[in-house]
Amino acid sequence: AMLCALLSLVPVIARGEPLPAELIGRLRSGGYVIVFRHGATVSVQAKADSMSRPNVPAQRQLNEEGRAQASSIGDALRVLKIPVARVLTSTVQRAVDTGKLLGFGDVSATGDLAESGTESSAEDNDRRAQALRKLVAARPPAGSNVVLVSHKPNIVDAFGTDR
Repeated sequence: AMLCALLSLVPVIARGEPLPAELIGRLRSGGYVIVFRHGATVSVQAKADSMSRPNVPAQRQLNEEGRAQASSIGDALRVLKIPVARVLTSTVQRAVDTGKLLGFGDVSATGDLAESGTESSAEDNDRRAQALRKLVAARPPAGSNVVLVSHKPNIVDAFGTDR
């Protein structure tokens, strides 16, 4: 339930709207895995191969709005004094860039969060969905939170569209 609440609050954080005090208090105490989709991308690159090596020029990259979103979310979490111990991202460059722009230090990338979709087999998409659910279920370091940056298909595959 907390994951769903956080996913629905991403636009609120990015717009600078206030979060419920109870939620802020819980996040300040740590113990949560916060899942984000990467920031907005350059739409003309929408059909580019997203499964390629990191930082391939044809890959969809963050646009100015996407970079601003990531920076704004990181700033908001710091202003709210929400501790983040670790940022784990997809290996796809737009997710890595989003993670770095959050501004919480080193970012670790994993293929378990790389984009699922029609370019991947059903088995690989299912493996990634299971991996995302496992990462979300893992206990963060005491008194802190973990941030995951992935892709919409992965989030939908792992948690469905009703959340």
